[in-house]
Amino acid sequence: MAHDSPSPMTARIQRVVASRPLSAINARLLHHLDRGVFRLSGGRTSAMALLARLPVVNLTTIGAKSGRPRTTPLLGIPDREHPGRLAVVASNWGQAHLPGWYFNCKAQPHVTCLVKGTTGTYLATEIDGAEYARFWGYAASIYAGYLSYAGRAGRHIPIVLLTPTSDASSSPAATSA
Repeated sequence: MAHDSPSPMTARIQRVVASRPLSAINARLLHHLDRGVFRLSGGRTSAMALLARLPVVNLTTIGAKSGRPRTTPLLGIPDREHPGRLAVVASNWGQAHLPGWYFNCKAQPHVTCLVKGTTGTYLATEIDGAEYARFWGYAASIYAGYLSYAGRAGRHIPIVLLTPTSDASSSPAATSA
């Protein structure tokens, strides 16, 4: 899932998408549009992938409170040093509160993720230190909006690493089937 830095035109689109007014709208509406495009494309692309050339994946977690599967479209930041691993950033569009999927990963770290039409099982772990800095650099190079979000969130923005696992028996897909 290699991904290059955006072109100047794509970077401008990303800055507009990350602006405070559009972020407020996107936080409430874009995931619905992304889900529809994912469904129509067989899980191969999303609205944000088409509009702003972003590597969007569908992360399925188990609800920390409900115990039910929850699927969220997120930017999947590829690990350039370890192919197959990817990270998701808990920016929540720069809002002051953490996204629900983050708490779900903390409560039940076995997740599934749909990446370019293929679903896999992963272990979700929050990263820090040098690994956090490395992934923050990757994330900011793919989507400049993260820098805007960090400036207005007023909190630390966690990054969750998704490491492939073969333990399908504890994944959300296996428990919800």
